[in-house]
Amino acid sequence: MKKKTAIWLPFIIAISIVLGICIGRFYHQASTIGSRIFAKQNKIETLLSIIQSQYVDTVNINKLVENAMPKIIGELDPHSAYIPAKDLLSVNEELEGSFSGIGIQFSILNDTITVVSVIPGGPSEKAGILPGDRIVTINDTVFVGKSVEPMDKVMKKLRGLKDSKVDLGIKRSSAKKLLNFTITRGDIPVNSVDVSFKINDKTGYLKISKFGRNTYNEFMNALAKLRKEGADRYIIDLRGNTGGYMDAAIKMVNEFLPKDQLIVYTEGKAFPRSEGNEAYSDGTGAFQNNQMVVLMDEWSASASEIFAGAIQDNDRGTIVGRRSFGKGLVQQQIPFSDGSAIRLTIARYYTPSGRSIQKEYKMGDIEDYNQDLMNRFLHGEFDTKDSIKLNDSLSYETRNGRIVYGGGGIMPDIFVPRDTIGITSYLNNVVNNGIIYQFALEYTNKHRKELSQFKDYGSLLQYLKRKPLLDEFVIYAASKGVKPRPVYINISRKIINNQLHAYIARNLLGDEAFYPILMLEDKTFLKAVDILDENKGFPEIPDK
Repeated sequence: MKKKTAIWLPFIIAISIVLGICIGRFYHQASTIGSRIFAKQNKIETLLSIIQSQYVDTVNINKLVENAMPKIIGELDPHSAYIPAKDLLSVNEELEGSFSGIGIQFSILNDTITVVSVIPGGPSEKAGILPGDRIVTINDTVFVGKSVEPMDKVMKKLRGLKDSKVDLGIKRSSAKKLLNFTITRGDIPVNSVDVSFKINDKTGYLKISKFGRNTYNEFMNALAKLRKEGADRYIIDLRGNTGGYMDAAIKMVNEFLPKDQLIVYTEGKAFPRSEGNEAYSDGTGAFQNNQMVVLMDEWSASASEIFAGAIQDNDRGTIVGRRSFGKGLVQQQIPFSDGSAIRLTIARYYTPSGRSIQKEYKMGDIEDYNQDLMNRFLHGEFDTKDSIKLNDSLSYETRNGRIVYGGGGIMPDIFVPRDTIGITSYLNNVVNNGIIYQFALEYTNKHRKELSQFKDYGSLLQYLKRKPLLDEFVIYAASKGVKPRPVYINISRKIINNQLHAYIARNLLGDEAFYPILMLEDKTFLKAVDILDENKGFPEIPDK
C-alpha cells in the first residue's frame, strides 16, 4: 500500500500544482479582466466586452452602441454624421431621384390631410384622386385630428414598396359619402429643378433645389427647352439649395466653361491634392458663350458653393445675392453590416483660385457652429455689405485678376440685401401661422370650378387682381386669431396680395405658375434681370 502511495504521490502533487496555477490565473484574470483584451482591442471594444460579461444586469449592447455612435461622431466636425438603419433610406432617397409612393402633394389643414396637387401620370391620378380631396382613412385607420401629426408619420403611411397597395378613404366636397380608393404604389420622381421659364424674349430662369442623381439631366433638359423657346441668357437660382452630389455640380459647371479650366479640387489627410482629386472642364459644354447670373443666399451650401465658386473664379458669370453658407467639407458615406452608415468628412473643397469654402469651426462644438447664421444676421450681414468681415490674409485672384476672399462661403459679386420693405408684425403673424397658405388652399377648393377655366398664370393673375382677396383674407385671418391692424395691413398689402396670388396659382397650375408670380416682388431676381438686360452677365476685367 505504501509502495502504491509512493508511486502516485508525485503525480498527485504535479496535478495539484497545475490546478493551483490555473485557479490562480483565473482569479488574477477576474481581478484584472481586459488585460489580455487590451492588447487586441481598443478601449471601446473592451468596455463593451466587460459590460456584456460582468455587468450586474442583462444589457442590450446594440442599443448602447446605437446611442454612443452619434456622440462619437459628434466630437468631429459639424457635418460628419451617423445615420441609423431605420433612417438611411429616407435620408438617401431625396437625392436618389425617385421613391415609391402614391404621387400626391399634401398639406395638413384643420387637422385633416388635404391633397394639394396630384403628380401627373402618378398612381393617384390614375386612381382618380383630385386636388382638394381630404384623406380621412389610410388602410382603415382614421387619420384626422391629432393622429395626423407629425407630417412624417403620414408620409410613412403613404409611401411603401413599389407595387404594394394602400387603401384610402376620401372625403370630396361633391360627394355625400366617403369615397374608397385602392392605390398601387409606384416610382415617384424627385425633381431637383423646381421650375424653368422664360422671363422675357431672351432671358431664361431655372431654380435648382438640390444636386441629386438626376439633377444634371433635368438641368440640361430645362436649358434645352429654354433655348428652343428663344432664351440665350440664363439666371441659375441656387438660393436655399443646401447641396448634394458634387459630380452633378461639376457636370453642370462644365456646360459653361471652355476647355481645361479648373472647376474644383479636394484635399485631405488621406486624399492629398492630385490629378485624381481635380476636376477640369472638357470643352464640350453647350452654353460656353451665354451670359449667366447665379443667385445665392445664406442657405446656399456645399455643391451650390462649388458651382458658384467655379463660375466666379473663372470669371464666367456674375454672382448675385448674399454670402453663402460656407460648407466645404467632403463626406463619404460608409455603410455598416446592420444597414446603418456614417457620413465621414474625408477632405475639403477648394475653388479654382485656392479658396477653402468651409467656414471656421471647432471640433465637437456644433452648437456654436449652428449659431453662425444667427450671428451673421445680428451683425447686420444680411442688410449691408459693409457688415461682412473680409480677411485680407485670405484674398485670392480670379482668372482675370479680380480679388475674391476665402474664410468661408462665396461672396457675391453684387450684394443684394434682404428686402424689409412691407414687413410688419401683422405680416409676420399671418406668415408664421401659415394663414396665407391655408386661406389660399381653402379659396382654391371653394372656387375651383370657376378658377379651372384659366390655363396659364397670366390670365389667372389678371382675374385674381380684380377680386377683393385681401378683404376676404383679413376676415379669415381674424377667424384664426390674428386681429386686423389696418395700418400694418396697408403697409404689407403688396406682399400679402402677391403671396395670395402665387399660392392660389400653385394650387391650380403648379410651380410653373407659382414662381413667375412670386418673383414679381423678388428684389434679387429683379436685379439679375436688370444685369442681363444691360448685357453685364460677364464680370468686367479690372484695370491693372
